[in-house]
Amino acid sequence: MQAAGDGPAGPLRGIKVLDASTILAGPLSAQILGDFGAEVIKIEHPAKPDGMRGHGLDKDGTPLWWKMISRNKQTITLNLGTPEGQDIFRELAAEADVVVENFRPGTFERWGLSYQELTRRNPGLIMLRVTGFGQTGPYAKRPAFGTLVESMSGFAHLTGGPEGPPTLPAFGLADSIAGVAGSAAISMALFDRERNGGTGQEIDLDLLTPIMTAVGPGVIYADQLGIDQERTGNRSQNNAPRNLYRTADGNWVAISTSAQAIAERVLRLVGHPEVIDEEWFATGRTRAEHADLLDRYVGDWIAERTRDQVIDLFEEAGAAVAPVYKPSDLLRDPQVVATDMITTVSDDELGPMRMQNVMWRMGRTPGAIRHTGRAVGADTDDVLTHLGRSSEDIDKLRSRGVV
Repeated sequence: MQAAGDGPAGPLRGIKVLDASTILAGPLSAQILGDFGAEVIKIEHPAKPDGMRGHGLDKDGTPLWWKMISRNKQTITLNLGTPEGQDIFRELAAEADVVVENFRPGTFERWGLSYQELTRRNPGLIMLRVTGFGQTGPYAKRPAFGTLVESMSGFAHLTGGPEGPPTLPAFGLADSIAGVAGSAAISMALFDRERNGGTGQEIDLDLLTPIMTAVGPGVIYADQLGIDQERTGNRSQNNAPRNLYRTADGNWVAISTSAQAIAERVLRLVGHPEVIDEEWFATGRTRAEHADLLDRYVGDWIAERTRDQVIDLFEEAGAAVAPVYKPSDLLRDPQVVATDMITTVSDDELGPMRMQNVMWRMGRTPGAIRHTGRAVGADTDDVLTHLGRSSEDIDKLRSRGVV
């Protein structure tokens, strides 16, 4: 079990991050930095804490998603709408390497916390600014959430059955992709700062671009061919067989044949090697044109066997298959367990809990979960004391609603 202070320091040891963002991309970017050793200070409004605390399920009144998204972060309260709160933020930013914020464009400027203002005292500061559509352009001031950009990106258009409606994901896909992208952008900016004289930079990250990139080549197809891809359900326009197939015991498995050799192994396994010599079988795209036939061959074979039998036989044949899992299945999967993809951590309120581990395994400077998400303002006094505020000063700030 991982407990507070366990694990190596990580590659970002000594980097200080101010996380002034809310649901979800900005906090995830900061979480990833914290996983790999950065000191992250999570800033919340004293009367209106981060809405992430109210997202998802709770246990005995304790929000569970918060425990993950705010792990490895100190939590303080600070009212950035007050002059005193703004002064404290400037002091914190003067010592920081990174600021993460996701307010509407112009909000930080209105508070006197623009990038230009903050870099007067700290020219090495890196500022990640996360918005729905970016800091400029006709949509800059629009309120936006992941759902909206999942719709605009082409994702919803491509997701769902051919005869059904566009379909949204059941989770924060756009925010999560942007959160990972944000951590990469900050890391690049830190690398550039080290190589090029210590000057920081402002990063304009919108939610639309990362998921639009993840959706694939649709924009190029539309531009160069005048073609809009359409929904194909669980099938792919790039290869076949590729689908979900029901097993004899009522479970489902997924198959993909992106590599030609895998496609050949699958068809030999299911007893139809004759199609391998067909001219149309030579590429993924032309195989996809015969998906009905290939799905019938594969689907009929799978329907006669249990999930475990299918997986074992596919593994013996060197073909690609995976079960369709519920989250509870992941907790028991041998590969997940063996590589600690889901790890057990100690939580002050709820005791041992399992959550997703750090996203990648680095050989020399691995990340670690040092602690789970903390209560509102748990570290306010410690952080302000570091800035030179006395206990009496902090009490006065608290009485005035500044912290």
